Amino acid sequence: MAARPVILVVDDDPEVLRAVERDLKRRYGRDYRVLSAASGEDGLELLRQVSVRGEPVALLLADQRMPRMSGVEFLEAAVEYAPTARRAILTAYSDIDAAIGAINRAHIDFYLQKPWDPPEANLYPVLDELLDDWRGQYRPGYDDGIRVLGPRWSPQVHDIKDFLARNQVPYRALDVEQGDEACKLLEAAGLDGRELPVVLFPDGSHLVQPLPRDVAEKAGLRIHAEQPFYDLAIVGAGPAGLAAAVYGASEGLKTLVVDAEAPGGQAGTSSLIENYLGFPRGLSGADLTRRAVAQARKFGAEILTPVQVNALRVDGQYRYLTTTDGTEIACHALMVTTGVQYRKLDAAGAEELTGAGVYYGSTMTEVLSCRDEDVFIVGAGNSAGQAAVYLATMARSVTIVCRGGDIGRTMSQYLVDAIAELPNVHVSLHARVCAVHGDGRLQGVSLKHADDRVTTHDAAALFVFIGAMPNTDWLDGVVVRDAKGFILTGPDLMKERTPPRGWPLARDPFLLEGSVPGVFCAGDVRFGSVKRVASGVGEGSVAISFVHQYLADL
Repeated sequence: MAARPVILVVDDDPEVLRAVERDLKRRYGRDYRVLSAASGEDGLELLRQVSVRGEPVALLLADQRMPRMSGVEFLEAAVEYAPTARRAILTAYSDIDAAIGAINRAHIDFYLQKPWDPPEANLYPVLDELLDDWRGQYRPGYDDGIRVLGPRWSPQVHDIKDFLARNQVPYRALDVEQGDEACKLLEAAGLDGRELPVVLFPDGSHLVQPLPRDVAEKAGLRIHAEQPFYDLAIVGAGPAGLAAAVYGASEGLKTLVVDAEAPGGQAGTSSLIENYLGFPRGLSGADLTRRAVAQARKFGAEILTPVQVNALRVDGQYRYLTTTDGTEIACHALMVTTGVQYRKLDAAGAEELTGAGVYYGSTMTEVLSCRDEDVFIVGAGNSAGQAAVYLATMARSVTIVCRGGDIGRTMSQYLVDAIAELPNVHVSLHARVCAVHGDGRLQGVSLKHADDRVTTHDAAALFVFIGAMPNTDWLDGVVVRDAKGFILTGPDLMKERTPPRGWPLARDPFLLEGSVPGVFCAGDVRFGSVKRVASGVGEGSVAISFVHQYLADL
């Protein structure tokens, strides 16, 4: 029987310690083992013992004002034994400023004010959220789940791992070049290992060199629509698409969401989004995605992934989506929220080493392998800054390569300030990556500087965050786009107060409506949009009001 995850509370006040331990056991005692300690030192010793036994730690709750070791100091030290645990501070009202400072400096997840009576209103809701976040990312060890067998530095292995991780499917990756467990499993499956990767499934079946769609079907992901017709179809499951799904489904629309890769979009790969309203500690793109997907499904939205849409056909009041397998999905209203993708790095050797040290976005499947390594980041937007701050917690050094002379021109100030305080993060201005080097895996990068000098550096990983290209080729000839492929909507379609050619209605296009009635657009793929998660969520939700107005006139 698997051990129950641990909740540890630390407080030097015996009365407070007994009270919080009592409240925690009453609420969580069935599913978690609640432990207590009267000092930070005792708490660390308890964590050491728990770590030796291999028990998972879900939550650490510590009083800020303790002698010898404060709550923040304890939580900082506890990372060694419980790196994935959620961490919260207990504080008096007079210490709130210190608690907020702890959130900024030590990345504490939350603070709770004392007293917390009644716990049903002031304690449990916060802890429920923290524990839900922890469970969403916790991956227990197991030997009978999905296993991915192949060389660690194989781009194909990386693609499968990244696909499973982004779709929140638990798996184990076994390197056939390290240890003999993977070789024994291949032998048991009757395979000689000449064709890799191999994916083993709990039912004993396996796939050799599979495509993500093949893995998705075996893993239980939904790739076929349940209905032939929907009130609203949404193409793209990033923040804008998921927000539209939540509002559309919750307001009674039969809603379908399809995505070519995984829910979350580009934002789903963000290590930490710190300026999203309501999350003072910030939340990862994976956390935001998990919450949004659960919320959309709660209201009845269908989500298909990975399903690639490659054409749109308009026939009267119906819009038909054609997927790569030839399936047609009909709807009254269509929402395009396909977002943008990073441009490919124009550097010698980059294409050959993509997935083997060169990565687009801060793929979480590879971040842990950067511990005590030298890594490079190309780009100076918020995604690059978030990745730098996160990678700095484990990499020996992080170098941001920026073509311009100031990262503050394209990056939010809170990230610029955070980077300036990190001793192992360096910024190389007026530079670009001109070449990457390695035999089967990335081993070094060459930078070209403004004075034409070329310098070469050791590198274990290179994360690329450059530019943005909209995913709209499938709309060519149907919906009006700008020269770069961004979709024009509402006022941007109007020329001298005249709707675009072929517009069939007496009214003008709605604010977020494209050149075809009933085809709406939200998020980064829209011309003139603000490239921020919150604005994408806002546009996705606001667009539903226009969908309702459109449907009411049919």
